[in-house]
Amino acid sequence: MLRFRSLGSGSTGNATLIEAHGPQPFRLLVDCGFGLKQLTHRLALAHLTPHDIDAVFVTHEHGDHIGCARGLSLGYRIPVWMSHGTHVAIGSPDFEGHLHIARDGEAIDLGAVQILPFTVPHDAREPLQLSCTDGNSKLGVLTDLGHATPHVLSHLAACDSLLLECNHDEDLLSKSAYPAFLKQRIAGPHGHLSNTVAAEILSAVRHSQLRHLVAAHLSAQNNQPALVRTIMAATLSCADDDIVVASADEGTGWLSV
Repeated sequence: MLRFRSLGSGSTGNATLIEAHGPQPFRLLVDCGFGLKQLTHRLALAHLTPHDIDAVFVTHEHGDHIGCARGLSLGYRIPVWMSHGTHVAIGSPDFEGHLHIARDGEAIDLGAVQILPFTVPHDAREPLQLSCTDGNSKLGVLTDLGHATPHVLSHLAACDSLLLECNHDEDLLSKSAYPAFLKQRIAGPHGHLSNTVAAEILSAVRHSQLRHLVAAHLSAQNNQPALVRTIMAATLSCADDDIVVASADEGTGWLSV
């Protein structure tokens, strides 16, 4: 069985915990965009400690995603996967043998789970998002990109659950107090997904076995959970309450893939 929960998602930090149940639970942390103390607190809410993390996958070098990755790895001897570009972008620090390089389209077999990274258009050195499977079910994780390429959509095919960025409402962003350059960056082809574009991606990959949609990485200033639920529910022809929104402070509860 595969299950997952967001530990928090937004511009102040992102982390998603994926757990595979076998003879022994295996736990993969996708991003750890918090300080170590805050990450430890958020893990405690899931009745876990850093000692319970078996592997970390870092999607890209921005602070709200990489956070305490090196400190967590060195402090608890946890292997970390990231792209070569991400490692270079953070200054190529020594991970004391715990760093593994992830590459687009090269599956990473972690035993209980297999992850498949794929490139996305985002303003980072070599950003990767991923799908994850235990052989029975498939989870897609897609945040921090300006638009979806055919390559991205192909990797999200047949997902049983999907964590999808819904960063901003286009109208709220255009009217916000953000400076023009920042609005252009966010709304650009290498920025972040608007609700409208996220809904288009969802429409392209939806299928009858899609069990959960988690809307993630909402902007506190330029989006509202109610707006996200309305557009995503319309796309899936379901009730607004069926759409799970990951909050910046609390993330989500556990969801079975």
